[in-house]
Amino acid sequence: MTESSLIAADRPATENAAESADAILEMRNLSRVFTRQPVLAETLLKLAGRAPDIPVLRAVRSVNLSVQRGEVLGLAGESGCGKSTLGRMMTGILPASEGTVSYEGADVATLRGAALKDFTLGVQMVFQDPYSSLNPRQRVAAILAEPLTVHRPDLSRAQINARVDAALEEVGLDVSYRDRFPHQFSGGQRQRIGIARALIVEPQFLVCDEPIAALDVSIQAQVINLFLELRRKRNLTYLFVSHDLSVVRHMADRVAIMYLGEIVELAPTAELFADPKHPYTRTLLEQIPSVRNRKRSFSTVKGELPSPLNPPSGCPFHPRCPAAMPQCSVDAPQLQQIAPGRTVSCHLYDKDKTLT
Repeated sequence: MTESSLIAADRPATENAAESADAILEMRNLSRVFTRQPVLAETLLKLAGRAPDIPVLRAVRSVNLSVQRGEVLGLAGESGCGKSTLGRMMTGILPASEGTVSYEGADVATLRGAALKDFTLGVQMVFQDPYSSLNPRQRVAAILAEPLTVHRPDLSRAQINARVDAALEEVGLDVSYRDRFPHQFSGGQRQRIGIARALIVEPQFLVCDEPIAALDVSIQAQVINLFLELRRKRNLTYLFVSHDLSVVRHMADRVAIMYLGEIVELAPTAELFADPKHPYTRTLLEQIPSVRNRKRSFSTVKGELPSPLNPPSGCPFHPRCPAAMPQCSVDAPQLQQIAPGRTVSCHLYDKDKTLT
């Protein structure tokens, strides 16, 4: 689309003006580590007292973030930075290795009974690939009815059918499509089915994981407009994950920039795009095509994204940063508030320095 149309457990949680008692979901020191099971040879070495080093992938490292009720929080960054992993932890699909996720002020890990059901139904996810996230052997009516059958046994078959029809109409699909299979739809229509499935249990919060990335450009605007319409109609809260900053600019009230599993900058959308503070954010924004800068040559972010299996010491961005200092390769910066509603993780702001 065009411009128009984190593990470091010792890092403290950072409060800012945008975080308040009205947060619907909060993450505190949230981390996620992936390890593989040892092969036979490694198990034998361990039994012999020679424990091998098994690679550890730190996908998300000590994230502190709040999502306010009714807002759209954009989450942006390069592929592989941990955005989708963070989104799955927010919905409970993936458990956290460290830290907590709180919903309506309660730690999700401690929820039981009705409170756990409220979280399960209240936070839903719209996946990136609308084909692989739908059961190819089920008709649309069965796909949409399944959440109600599982979670709402009090509803009659007639009531479930009525809700299925209403959900199809709400996302712009004809009720007659209810007996079709997913392969009989276009990509945009399949994504609408995925949105309808998320909405049918009447959630408060949607995690949208790259929901338009797999769609044709001509269809993307239609789906974005659908998200905006649903937000107004239902007063929904979104975490909108995308690598396309032009889409994030159009959708989000606030934007969090993520790099190698960490949040490096958080700000209101207008302020972040007008005056980015972190060098990584500046580099990303320079890559957005613009009519004003049509004569400027574009280049990608210098260097390659480091492997999360072996992240750099100090600031994770320092090997690619144009403003890197000797301190950056040694000390990891902390996310700090530099203005009301604005936080950044960069040594340039440790002592009232400003980025020039």
